[in-house]
Amino acid sequence: MDQDTAKRLFADGGTFVMLGVPEGTEFGIDMKSWNTGERFRGIKMIPPGIHYIFYSAVGSYGEISPRVGFFHNFRKSELLVKKWDKEKEDISSEEVSESEVLQLRDNILALDKFLGPYPFDISEKWNNLSTHLTETLIKNLSSSSGYVRSALELMSCKDEDRPRAGKTVDGVAPQATRKLRPSFSYNPENDLLPDLKAIEGTALRLNTFPERNYPEGSTAAEITKHHLDNTYVLEVFLKNYTNPIDIIGELEFAYICFLVGHSLEAFEHWKKLVVLLCSCETAIKKYRAIYDDFITLLEEQVREIPEEFLADIVANNNFVYVKLRNLFRAVMESSVDGILKTKIERFRDQLTEAYLWDFTHLDEEDEEDLPVVVDMSA
Repeated sequence: MDQDTAKRLFADGGTFVMLGVPEGTEFGIDMKSWNTGERFRGIKMIPPGIHYIFYSAVGSYGEISPRVGFFHNFRKSELLVKKWDKEKEDISSEEVSESEVLQLRDNILALDKFLGPYPFDISEKWNNLSTHLTETLIKNLSSSSGYVRSALELMSCKDEDRPRAGKTVDGVAPQATRKLRPSFSYNPENDLLPDLKAIEGTALRLNTFPERNYPEGSTAAEITKHHLDNTYVLEVFLKNYTNPIDIIGELEFAYICFLVGHSLEAFEHWKKLVVLLCSCETAIKKYRAIYDDFITLLEEQVREIPEEFLADIVANNNFVYVKLRNLFRAVMESSVDGILKTKIERFRDQLTEAYLWDFTHLDEEDEEDLPVVVDMSA
């Protein structure tokens, strides 16, 4: 880029300085990472807005520690300074003094040669994946420490906290809880595993799904209806937000924590949100704005997700493919406007071209959805 543009970006952009980071540490911002060199002190020219900074300590024998990261909303010309703790091999929890920050700001031009420029080649891609992220949403969903850890720090539950037969958890029996929660399958062998929980302050605070997918007091016919159309679950989940469109922000948050932060906890949550949004019929027209943004975002997310996480399409185990068939079928049968239908058709064609996914015969029921015929004569 020309010098005038570089000077403007340096003046207006944010700067992240990490003092004392060891050479060879894996360090990244948004969707790009490097191994730090001897002269590395941080990143400059960071566009104002929300970004994700992450790192992994590298041992003397080349072993890489689990990835750690955090979101930060950079203001215009902001200087963010962190220190490295050599003993913990992590960012220090100690706040950098205001006087030290001011000293660094006064000498920012001298520090310039030790700062790497923000990788602008990923800027558009990052913006498309984080459009709905807000500072409030990030604060509510992040761990209380503010850090996202790819490997949760676990501790054993106290004996009195362990689930037991007949004992309820939040008013629901353990066995019932396993059966009612969507996307979970109960394995009796799990009862033989040690009960562990995340150390306080380390786990993400993602919004929880309702225990059942139908209102209390529903008749058998109503329960069947709510199993076929998860609009009730979606509307209960939307009560977590002041603005319903924030569900797309949570979908972005979970995806970034998984894709960049390597959090499997976030990946499971992202899957559940995708499954939920693809399993509603009534909601498509009622919450048209949400579905419009959902398709736009999913288009970007599917493009970036590693193929191994999409599972085996031939075996029909690809949950994205299977659930999108449900969504496309529901849209085709709904009275939603033609603009959204055209947008979804374009997305469907792109997926077919890129992955050879077959979305024909959407009017036919999937084998797993067909009614089971029971021979009563036996």
